Amino acid sequence: MFTAPMPIALPVTAVTCLEDRAHVERTVVLDLEAGVQRLRLGPVSALAVDRSLHAELTADHPATVLDVRMVRTWTPARPLPSADDSALRRRLHEIEAEQHAVEQRRDRLHARLDVLGRLAADLLREIGEGAGAGESDGPRWARELDRVDGEREEFGEQLRATEARLDELDAELRAVEEAMTRSETAPAELVGHVELTVDAAAAGPVRLRLSHLTPCALWRPAYRAVLDGGSLTLETDAMVWQRTGEDWSGVRLTLSTARSALAGEPPRLGEDRLTLGERTAAERRTVDVELREEAIGDLGPAPVLGLPGVDDGGEARVLDSPAPVSVPGDGRAHRVPLSAFTAPASSEYACSPELSPLVTRVVRFANASGHVLLAGPVDLVRTGGFSGRGALEFTAPGAPVALAFGSCDDHSVVREAEESRTTTGITQRTVVTRTVRLHLSRFSAPAEHGGRVVTVRERIPVSEVSAVEVRVLGEACSPAPDAVDAEGIARWDLTLPPGGRRTVTLVYELSASAKVAGL
Repeated sequence: MFTAPMPIALPVTAVTCLEDRAHVERTVVLDLEAGVQRLRLGPVSALAVDRSLHAELTADHPATVLDVRMVRTWTPARPLPSADDSALRRRLHEIEAEQHAVEQRRDRLHARLDVLGRLAADLLREIGEGAGAGESDGPRWARELDRVDGEREEFGEQLRATEARLDELDAELRAVEEAMTRSETAPAELVGHVELTVDAAAAGPVRLRLSHLTPCALWRPAYRAVLDGGSLTLETDAMVWQRTGEDWSGVRLTLSTARSALAGEPPRLGEDRLTLGERTAAERRTVDVELREEAIGDLGPAPVLGLPGVDDGGEARVLDSPAPVSVPGDGRAHRVPLSAFTAPASSEYACSPELSPLVTRVVRFANASGHVLLAGPVDLVRTGGFSGRGALEFTAPGAPVALAFGSCDDHSVVREAEESRTTTGITQRTVVTRTVRLHLSRFSAPAEHGGRVVTVRERIPVSEVSAVEVRVLGEACSPAPDAVDAEGIARWDLTLPPGGRRTVTLVYELSASAKVAGL
């Protein structure tokens, strides 16, 4: 069997980035001899999953893959410093050695100053004791004090110079390390190669396609929304991280939400028995009700518990990069453009005082990208520049999208609510009357003109049982709601002039029969 003496380069040509790993595809044209031969291909990432290796040969003459396997070699770290080191690395070693020596000198100076401090204290104590005993040796005491103070000043100055030198070395060390990070790549200690055994019927070129899975790679969707007057431009990008041990240069990149690590199994069928029973006398006399919060359903899938990551609506989605991309294997986030579209947009100044006292500008538009918009962060850009970051929910193609472009600081909303409860005489019905007052104010600059429409929404309870009735008292409302939908959301479209104020009053009552309990 013929064995190739030198490794053959096997570059990455296509990558399918999954939610938590990547499927890497490599292609190369091999010039084979006739017969059985073993080839060494690489180097490749040592993180490649062995059981996922798959090799295919395409040629005009018969050629078969007999065996394919990963071979990893360990390269021990070379001694430091080495003659093969670059100028930056040698300078790094010099700085570290000098830093160690200066730190030792600083420690010695601290020890010397500590000794001199104790000596000065002993000398002052001796002077105090001698003066108390009637001794007088002024010249010697002055001479000793001057000598101690001079040494302390001298070594203090040396300590200050040493600490300044340490600061200079720290700054230079950080600069050299940053330059090495940008210009040099540390040699890989664990290197992988692919050993391929093939059988060719005749000599000639053969195209090899090899694929495998590798961890340490992931992606997440990201967006950039630019609002310009009555139109909005939404750019769809992918943030890609990978630290597989090799760079992806000029590859065809595909983004997928498939979760290959999850094992599929059919749901378990359990027994669910339904039985009928007679109600008790107490149950027939009363109807138990309770007030609960319900989220209003919207477009998009329900959140899937236990599957953190990309929200794809329960169906694997695939997005392709329109051009070849390069993603270095440095573990940092790299932005890859996927698509962009411009659509007409409508703005609404909306407020829900029960949830927040802020008036928010909401922009609505249709998804004209031609593909689903996965849930992810959105960078919001308006005429004045970057205005913040929002979140985009899962959106189907052509479905409406709502983005909040921040609150309006020149608006203020105050909400007041009060409740009264009465019981009628004959029927013993309980009537709960609730009054909600909303005070809206607009603070505008002196040169600002024109009114602004603010949409205010307030909740009204919705009854699911006939024993409880909810009714809006239109004659007591000021003004009456413009609309009340089936979910109980009352809406007003109020026009506020510059510096204007409006007050909205909503009155509704809950009427329950005598057998209702829990209201």
